[in-house]
Amino acid sequence: MAFRLLQHCSAEGVRSVIAARGDAAAFVPGATSIHALALRAIGEGRSLADIVAALGTGDAVDIAAELAAGRLLSPIDHEDPAHLILSGTGLTHLGSAEGRDKMHREAAAAAAKTDSMRMFLEGLEGGKPAPGETGQQPEWFYKGDGSQLVGPGDALTMPAFAQDGGEEPELAGIYIIGPDGTPFRLGLCLANEFSDHVTERHNYLWLAHSKLRQAALGPELLVGELPDNVAGASRILRDGETLWEKPFLSGEANMSHSFANLEAHHFKYDLFRRPGDIHVHFYGTATLSFTDGVRTREGDVFEIAAAPFTLPLRNPLARAGEATVMVKAL
Repeated sequence: MAFRLLQHCSAEGVRSVIAARGDAAAFVPGATSIHALALRAIGEGRSLADIVAALGTGDAVDIAAELAAGRLLSPIDHEDPAHLILSGTGLTHLGSAEGRDKMHREAAAAAAKTDSMRMFLEGLEGGKPAPGETGQQPEWFYKGDGSQLVGPGDALTMPAFAQDGGEEPELAGIYIIGPDGTPFRLGLCLANEFSDHVTERHNYLWLAHSKLRQAALGPELLVGELPDNVAGASRILRDGETLWEKPFLSGEANMSHSFANLEAHHFKYDLFRRPGDIHVHFYGTATLSFTDGVRTREGDVFEIAAAPFTLPLRNPLARAGEATVMVKAL
């Protein structure tokens, strides 16, 4: 049965782990990080659920109150941020039936398909291979290391030179690489992948630039069976009022690629199977306020919520100050 794990830090700076099932949540005795629990599970050849069950149940806790108090951390971190890798993939979601039909009609009518359209259609055709078979390779991008990961409630800060700071509501897979190079999936989180859509739209070859931004994870790590359908809402709040709101869908029923195919094409590279590394891999979305003409500004608050997660992910938008970078010859 699926359950959720959260990381907590008290006012005194003491870290702990919370296990939540339904509306009930309690501290996990003796646990200080999800990373440590995962390493123990790998070392003992047991599941993360078995390790948590063996530690028992501690004091009950109100996770909504702890989130409001700012005491919930990102559900994964690494003591050396350079060993936490943020990456993702796009053109993976079907979107609405109307949107799919429109894309197909436009694709059929076009004399020459765009690269993005070709990749989308190739994913529709070959993104969900049978077990043991190799599926279509998806789009892929790099976002940064653990220093770019923002906790729930913290600001998503765009660089001073950014042309836009826009939300991308989606799911992210959390992985750790075992001592023999085997990738282990810990679970899934709600995520705001956060990108510069103005830069990306100017020229798709600038996609790599647009993705070098911070990202935020919801406080809950969903452990267990992968959800086939995740339905939620993405909204932007400005001055306390809802500026924009739209439903979003994820899970394999709403995707052109299977989770297994996305994982296979990420971890096929040796450099992504370095023992001890943590990977946060964003699975993509079909819902963006930018495509509806919204232009965000500093102080706006992104809010993403979806079952089976019980807590929303909220992050205000900020902009970094100007910084002068000089390269010096040695």
